[in-house]
Amino acid sequence: MEKLIKKTYVAKEKDIKRNWYLIDAEGKILGRLATKIAVILRGKHKSIYTPHIDTGDGVIVINASKIKVTGKKLKEKLYRFHSGYPGGLKEIPLEKLLSKRPEKVLRLAVKRMIPNNPLGRRMLKKLKIYPEKIHPHQGLKPEKLEV
Repeated sequence: MEKLIKKTYVAKEKDIKRNWYLIDAEGKILGRLATKIAVILRGKHKSIYTPHIDTGDGVIVINASKIKVTGKKLKEKLYRFHSGYPGGLKEIPLEKLLSKRPEKVLRLAVKRMIPNNPLGRRMLKKLKIYPEKIHPHQGLKPEKLEV
């Protein structure tokens, strides 16, 4: 009697077809937008998803300066950075960071949702964020994605 053996599919580099998506962040909520971007970067929206292989697509985000947050996060949420030296802790409220570097807020949100290893760093390189509507990636022919 023969046993039926089911094999797990593992994506090969030649099977991966990368697309680029353009997302307009105007009026979108930070966390919800970041989760959608993280799913696309990891490739979880594809049927060939393999956890240890980068099967994801590239994402271009425009209008990052017009992202919204809910509740009291603008005043109360703090981003902490440490220089590595004694007394080197810096705390910046979300409101101040959004006004100075809105692309950093979105990048940090997405970065914390993908693996913290070399694979995650490779995925994050496919994320391009711009505070305004203008971006230099028309050559990639990104398809507009509604989030």
